[in-house]
Amino acid sequence: MIPGIEGDPRVYLNGEFTPLSQAKISVLDRGFIFGDGIYEVVPVYGRKPFRMAQHLARLERSLAAIRIPNPHTVQQWQDLVGKLIETSDAQDQIVYLQLTRGVAKRDHAFPAQVVPTVFGMSSPFARPSAQARENGVKTVSMPDERWLHCEIKSTSLLGNVLARQFAADRDVPEVVMFRDGHLSEGSSSNVWVVKDGRLLAPLKDNLILEGIRYGFIEDMAAARGIPLEMRQISRAEVDAADELMLSSATKEILPVVSLDGKPVGNGRPGPVYARLREGYDEAIARL
Repeated sequence: MIPGIEGDPRVYLNGEFTPLSQAKISVLDRGFIFGDGIYEVVPVYGRKPFRMAQHLARLERSLAAIRIPNPHTVQQWQDLVGKLIETSDAQDQIVYLQLTRGVAKRDHAFPAQVVPTVFGMSSPFARPSAQARENGVKTVSMPDERWLHCEIKSTSLLGNVLARQFAADRDVPEVVMFRDGHLSEGSSSNVWVVKDGRLLAPLKDNLILEGIRYGFIEDMAAARGIPLEMRQISRAEVDAADELMLSSATKEILPVVSLDGKPVGNGRPGPVYARLREGYDEAIARL
């Protein structure tokens, strides 16, 4: 038994579906040795993947950035995600895809003629609770001490793991990180700022992972007449924000009502969040 996983679900590994308990990789897999790989997380609502084209496009970008050849076409990835959805009875799911450079003699340089390891699984998706959606969540801040290629959705996530544990140790679900006095992101979330009705977001550069909800929230803001500005955001601006929000595949979009023990705005979810939340729910309902 694996802690937190019920039963023995079927997973995909290198062309075959197998019970999770029987899925094995070599100890020389470069994902295990070096964290040399990338991953994607696709949310599924009512057994239909959400914004899959955007997830597959980011998967391709991440693979290209670390020079792993994409072993599948877009259609093959779509077929695989469909088969993974079929392995679970859950209506809402999270499909996890991971590719590593493959198995080779341990050496830092890229090996020649190595076959990528491809893994996929689907798990039931426990969507954000009504309490979190309606009342918001608390966060704490910390310095962003990770590497300088956060735009790659890499499996080398130790920095993010340490950041998430920083939050867990303080009994909050997420951190808000700052690099050189400017907002970057959370351990596994993008962070959004609202001031005077204007939505602010950090630049889509190498210092953050551009979440798939980034483009989605851009679209929703435009459709609802919410001004959006992407630029460097200072710590002082975050501290003076009327609203803060988190977005990710699993958090969807959530309001932050407290940062470092101090209320954000009036300490309640704000009107910009409410309009974006409404748009998010409408998009899911249209699937």
